[in-house]
Amino acid sequence: MTFEPGELRQSKADLQEALRALRRRAGRTQAWLAQRCNMSQTKLSNIETGRVTPSLVDVELILGALDTPANLAAEVSGLARLAHTEWQSKRTSWRRGLEKRQCELAALEAEAVTLRYFLPAMVTGLLATPEYVRASLGHSPVDISKTVAKKLERQAVLHDDKKQFTFLLTEQAVRWAVVPRSAMATQIDQLAALSHLPNVRMGVLPLGTALERGPMNTFTVYDQRLATVETFTGRIVFQDARDVAEHLAVFDRYQRHASFGEEARDLLSSWAGQYRS
Repeated sequence: MTFEPGELRQSKADLQEALRALRRRAGRTQAWLAQRCNMSQTKLSNIETGRVTPSLVDVELILGALDTPANLAAEVSGLARLAHTEWQSKRTSWRRGLEKRQCELAALEAEAVTLRYFLPAMVTGLLATPEYVRASLGHSPVDISKTVAKKLERQAVLHDDKKQFTFLLTEQAVRWAVVPRSAMATQIDQLAALSHLPNVRMGVLPLGTALERGPMNTFTVYDQRLATVETFTGRIVFQDARDVAEHLAVFDRYQRHASFGEEARDLLSSWAGQYRS
């Protein structure tokens, strides 16, 4: 599915209007439809007035109860998927202050139990040294001092043994020279050190690993409820269960080809050594 940020903002309003129009066209009352869908009339009213965004299951129940033609059902289902997708512009983050984004990420990390990070291009802030963090924010046209501090504060979550972290990094991500050579060696050493934490799985995908699907984007999956995808100009937040499941499937596919444990640490040690030589 392709979309523009403006579509994401409009999709919730379009969805509520479409569902209301379909019910009226079918000549059905809210009470009748709510009963057929096994939901309260209050919930259905809130859906039709936009106070509640229906789940994909809610939408499918409504469409089925109203015997919606296949072409209309496909359009409304598409609106529902957009309604569960959010665009967060990088420019907006700059205006708000990048440290606020770090607080939002900390909240996501606090709520989740199982966190999965796919990193095809760079090391994520949770794994980064202070020098790497500062350098990775160097392109930002705002004061980054508070953001650096917040990023480093967030790393404490890695020591919460109630959570499970899996990081998958391509060789490109590990070796991309964000900082000078000696600092890169230190950064790679930090990855190896963190891999010893009992609740952290550090996987690496060396160049030459045969993969049938290219690593298109950095993404993070929080439990099975939310996925975030990074782009140059912002991030997309997916809450549609099917989108989350697709990212989990991609993650699992890459994970099966990754090296973990001592094998991963041997690779990291070799790459750090090349930066020291």
